[in-house]
Amino acid sequence: MLCAEGNVTDVTRQRRSFGPIQPRPLRTRSRPGIVFLVVVIALAVLTVPLAGGRIANLAQLRFRWVPAILGALVVQIVIVSVLPDGAPTLHRLLYVASYALAAAFLVANRRIAGSHVVALGALLNTIAILANNGVMPASGAALRAAGIPASSSGFTNSTHVAHAHIQILGDIFAIPKPLPFHNVFSIGDICIALGVAIAIHTVTHSRLAPRRQRALPNGPGSERHN
Repeated sequence: MLCAEGNVTDVTRQRRSFGPIQPRPLRTRSRPGIVFLVVVIALAVLTVPLAGGRIANLAQLRFRWVPAILGALVVQIVIVSVLPDGAPTLHRLLYVASYALAAAFLVANRRIAGSHVVALGALLNTIAILANNGVMPASGAALRAAGIPASSSGFTNSTHVAHAHIQILGDIFAIPKPLPFHNVFSIGDICIALGVAIAIHTVTHSRLAPRRQRALPNGPGSERHN
């Protein structure tokens, strides 16, 4: 009995020493390039009126295989923010599989203006990820500039990799920490953002769209699909 009371006392002392047990916070770190892409899309849309385009034309876009790209996003959110702990190999396989789903979406929508540039960017990112065991390598300098820790617990899809392969294709650029949306991004992310911007300005008939694409009635990919 004394022993049991002693154990209770010890536990009480430990709780007083360390404070109440706090629930583990949900990880919210996402693929850095997604932040960069969102910023570029916002800027592209905002510049449409300045270039003589019509934002309302974006409603003409019709995408195929939408579940594929949605599935890719869901997989990345789950393995990075919801369930980052577990088998690292499984997380990396799922991460690569999410790129395969995104590739299927791009192939299905290859007639949309800018899709080939987006595909090039996705290919460059995939090469970097496969060359580094399923993780996008981020340079230490870029991480420091963006104010991102070089390491973290659980799975992260972009992190510093010692002796990284093809580092040039990794997250080597940064939006510095003093700026909003500070994060790191890659050459592939730049291509993806450029391709999306081309699609937006082409469909809206902006003066910034490539002349050949602007001459089309509604821009590639604007046709309706049942």
